Amino acid sequence: MNKKIPILEIQDLNVSIKEVQILKNLNLIINKGEIHAIMGRNGSGKSTLSKVIAGHPAYNVLSGDILFNGKSILDIDPELRAHMGIFLAFQYPVEIPGVSNEDFLRLAYNSKSQYEGQEEINPIDFLNLVNDKLKIVNMNPSFLVRNVNEGFSGGEKKKNEILQMSLLNSHLSILDETDSGLDIDALKIISKGILHTLTDKEKSVILITHYQRLLDYVKPDFIHIMHQGTIVETGDATLAKKLELTGYNWLDNIKNN
Repeated sequence: MNKKIPILEIQDLNVSIKEVQILKNLNLIINKGEIHAIMGRNGSGKSTLSKVIAGHPAYNVLSGDILFNGKSILDIDPELRAHMGIFLAFQYPVEIPGVSNEDFLRLAYNSKSQYEGQEEINPIDFLNLVNDKLKIVNMNPSFLVRNVNEGFSGGEKKKNEILQMSLLNSHLSILDETDSGLDIDALKIISKGILHTLTDKEKSVILITHYQRLLDYVKPDFIHIMHQGTIVETGDATLAKKLELTGYNWLDNIKNN
């Protein structure tokens, strides 16, 4: 039997923002090659968790630790966490006027290459590389010359996030409600892009979602239910089906017991 190797370990994590505690004694282990889905009510702490892992400076870690490949990353800047292999796809991707998508992607790619001690890629070779990646998410090459996310539809912005994930070849990808606002065709394309990344069995994904439908295409190894800042239940895909049928009211009983 293959030994499971943790890529992410969250230990008794307590986090606040503006003196309001959001995460409370949260524990989570994700092994290499695993897909974990995190579900829960609005305000349960799902997005906070994703941002804290990525190193968002607005959040204050009160206690606990986050280990990435066995090393604490609490004191590591967000940029360095990204170079180490942590990628966060935003729920609401921002627009960057005046910066072409091609320039943005090439700068991100070369920054990571520099961190890894590799030579920067020239613009022509980068175009060949990124054009192959565009096919994964069914994006037209014309999107490369447009400003980052400017004038993109909701689905196009989400595709652009998955394009970045594929291009940066990240070890741990955190997708914060990447499925929200997508029609069924866009959802299938996004799911295909996620699964393409996971052909490398060393890579892991955290899916933060409200809906069962994404999990029909990208089947998680584990589903975690968050409530009031902590994980209150972990199970398999049947947990998502339970939520579809019953909603979240049963969580109050679990928390109170």
